[in-house]
Amino acid sequence: MMTNLNTTSTIASFGTTNKSTNCTVEDISLGISLGVLYSLIFLIGLVGNVLALWVFLCIHKKKNSIYFLLVNVAMADLLLVVCLPFRVIYHLRGNKWSLGPTLCRVIGNMFYMNMYISITLLGLISIDRYLKIHRCKSRRKFLRGSWSVVICGITWAVALGCTIVMISTPEQMPNKEKCFHYRQTEKLNMDTWIKIFLVILFWLVYAALVVSYRKITIWLSKASKKKPDLPNAHKYSQTARKSFFVLFLFTLCFVPYHIVRIFYIISQISKTTCHWQNVADKANEVALVISTFNSCLDPAMYFLLCSSVRRTTKEALQKVFWQLDKGTTTTYSSEGKSLKDRRLSVGMICNPNVKTETLDMKM
Repeated sequence: MMTNLNTTSTIASFGTTNKSTNCTVEDISLGISLGVLYSLIFLIGLVGNVLALWVFLCIHKKKNSIYFLLVNVAMADLLLVVCLPFRVIYHLRGNKWSLGPTLCRVIGNMFYMNMYISITLLGLISIDRYLKIHRCKSRRKFLRGSWSVVICGITWAVALGCTIVMISTPEQMPNKEKCFHYRQTEKLNMDTWIKIFLVILFWLVYAALVVSYRKITIWLSKASKKKPDLPNAHKYSQTARKSFFVLFLFTLCFVPYHIVRIFYIISQISKTTCHWQNVADKANEVALVISTFNSCLDPAMYFLLCSSVRRTTKEALQKVFWQLDKGTTTTYSSEGKSLKDRRLSVGMICNPNVKTETLDMKM
């Protein structure tokens, strides 16, 4: 048995060797696929979240609780996709890291920090929608105006604090060319406790999402049946379906990863066979790609489910193309028009005096 295990470790040309079990966790087979998928997610997520932030910061004027929460979700998603090029280079180079262990820890932990900030804020949005649907008086004190800013600030501060702790925690890295890879800790250290805390946090947020959107859906369905003669009665059922769609996307992206994560952490802190270590590593990598794809779906959620965001974006883009077309036409008809004037005309789009619709995320 030991002879076969040693032979396996010798044959493997890439991987991370765990001294306690003399096992090589082999993940090179997924390298090219992961690099390509992360590249696509980076491009789509970058464009989508930059566009979302442009709409929120340059177009909308009303700053309610949803406004602040969505802006912070878009910022977290944008920072997450900014970390992806490092993963792309790492996987495309055959899972070899050449930028040093410190930057490896910084990029890896920043990636997870922004993912869990996004998860937490999406949970807060669901609670805000529930309170608004039920017209709770407590909503006047919860997630309104300055309160939403405070809650977002606390979320970022806690996440940053946990990230600093994980970055500063010393790690034994026998192979300096490895990053984002499977490692056995063999004991419960601070890094492991933070991982466990994040998994628990996710399931609490997911429970809040399920309860909130379930109650929203039930209330809207009852309202549409109770008053079917109202002019906007049909919109209740549409909003109920939208609520289910949001929950479906959240479940699709994050639930598989956090189910795998439980098994992954257990395999790291306990005596696990070499076979199951490899299974945990590959399952974690695949589930992580799916969870990262949420950074592309969040901007789509804004534009598909929020009529005001969709309408404002269309109007803004129409103005951009109209101004560019007008500038091109004027250039041919009057060559005296300066480039500075055309830039100013395009810049008027972000003028705060432009009338826009209020942001009202109907979920």
